[in-house]
Amino acid sequence: MTKKEFADKMSELSGLTKTDSMKAYDAFVATAQDYLVKGERVTLMGFGTLSVQEKPARTARNPRTGETIKVKAKKVVKFKAGKELSENVAAKKKK
Repeated sequence: MTKKEFADKMSELSGLTKTDSMKAYDAFVATAQDYLVKGERVTLMGFGTLSVQEKPARTARNPRTGETIKVKAKKVVKFKAGKELSENVAAKKKK
């Protein structure tokens, strides 16, 4: 699903114009990003939670050469699906 398809579906379901739906989408993404950059969680009831997780530095192995390399510590965005979303996806698979 592309950004345009997502905004079009939002428009269809909400009654907003496509332009307003695109603005709402952009505002949501910007707001979520702002909170995640600050290290805060973004919880959307019934959908899930976005959070920032720190991955420690580690050593790994280059699969081509077998050489040991060092991987730097980094922060990654983690998504945990909410109960309602998980149940709906599981129910859809069963059909």
